[in-house]
Amino acid sequence: MNTYKSNIAWSDFKLNSDGMVPVIVQDYRTDEVLMLAYMNELAFDTTLKLGKMTYWSRSRNELWTKGLTSGHVQYVKSLTIDCDNDTILAKVDQVGAACHTGNRTCFFKPLMKKEYDDTNPLHVFQNVYDVITDRKEHPKEGSYTNYLFDKGIDKILKKVGEECTEIVIAAKNPDKEEIKYEISDFLYHMMVLMVEKGVSWEEITRELAKR
Repeated sequence: MNTYKSNIAWSDFKLNSDGMVPVIVQDYRTDEVLMLAYMNELAFDTTLKLGKMTYWSRSRNELWTKGLTSGHVQYVKSLTIDCDNDTILAKVDQVGAACHTGNRTCFFKPLMKKEYDDTNPLHVFQNVYDVITDRKEHPKEGSYTNYLFDKGIDKILKKVGEECTEIVIAAKNPDKEEIKYEISDFLYHMMVLMVEKGVSWEEITRELAKR
């Protein structure tokens, strides 16, 4: 168990009328905003003690360690206070879904959107990896991903090998669209293999950075 110490005392925080501070929660890998919750002093101290995000549930009026019943734990990576000492930014390692609806993030209801390129490679790879991980931990009937996990490592390796071959064949074709399709298939099956073997994108990028 990791026990952390805050650089700023709770007494120096600027609390709201309920004696709490709002906490904005982000995925530490992608910076995706996952949820908004609240902490009182007990929740803050418990978070530091456990190394897991713990909040004060205003609806139940009790301490709430995220994922205690669902398994969707948020492991603390960093806590930062804003310039007014009245809002905490938490970067976490999110296991599974942050939202009680089963969505990765609580912010999934669009109100308006100006068109822009929302295909940051790091975000896309991590999001797909997280979905595959969630399928392994929480199987869904009819899921192709779960079919691969159920068949086991030999089936997964067979598919990875097949996709490699299809990339080679597609590369001989002057049509760029075909190779894009085959590389995408390969990357998906590779991520299934990564999840099966417990290898994260963080480990892969760390290894690449050494080279």
